[in-house]
Amino acid sequence: MGTALGMFAGAFDGQIFFLAILTTVAFQITSNFANDYGDGVKGTDGDDRIGPSRALQAGILSKKSLRKGIILASIISFILVLLLLYVAFGKENMVYFIVFTMLGILSVWAALKYTMGDTPYGYMGLGDLSVFLFFGLLGVLGSLFLYTKTFTWPEVLPAITIGLLCVGVLNLNNLRDVVSDKKHGKNTLVVRMGFENGKKYHVALILLSFLAILVYAFIENVPLWNNWYLLAFLPIFAHLVKVIRTTEPVKLDGELKKLALSIFLLSLLFLIAVNNFL
Repeated sequence: MGTALGMFAGAFDGQIFFLAILTTVAFQITSNFANDYGDGVKGTDGDDRIGPSRALQAGILSKKSLRKGIILASIISFILVLLLLYVAFGKENMVYFIVFTMLGILSVWAALKYTMGDTPYGYMGLGDLSVFLFFGLLGVLGSLFLYTKTFTWPEVLPAITIGLLCVGVLNLNNLRDVVSDKKHGKNTLVVRMGFENGKKYHVALILLSFLAILVYAFIENVPLWNNWYLLAFLPIFAHLVKVIRTTEPVKLDGELKKLALSIFLLSLLFLIAVNNFL
């Protein structure tokens, strides 16, 4: 989405795009390793876990091996951050380089502290805010800034859309795991508000994400015939109906992939449509 906005603004760099993709993947791997370790050590990933088994839970990796993996993934992530920022900003924009380096360090820290340590913020109901900030605002606007060295306020709206949809993926995960999370003291927002209110919260996330992208199209005067990227919301709304009708948390497991792939589809269609690639 950040690249699409950058192209719309007339700025694109293949090296930045390639390194940004690699950095994003490295952050995700680091986060997954850390979540696997944190939940495994705390016993949250027990035999009652719903969804794919995890490495520590299944005994595929030892705690020591997983810790080494976390360290290695963190180092790789940080190296990629430095390479990306050097290509994007060079020596002439050292202030930007320093600021984004600090944001990169903060991103790695956020990935590690979600479930690891004595006070993981994911166990205090703060995961939703973190996902919105890092996967939405920072992810989209940060990527855009790498290309353009600036951003406008209307461009915050697509970032809000992606952020809210990503929070939706996390909320689905928390809806699915509400029973085991409550049992193991993982006080997600769903655990705090209850399963039914968690579904209402999910509806609000999806509808607000749709509203944000609609307002962006209106403000930017995107021609009506170029708004067909909104078709990506059809499977999202179908998913929403499924969530509303579901009464057993375990039956939500298959919905995570549907929403995640729909977010990718929305971003891809947005890139094609807004930049008149057809």
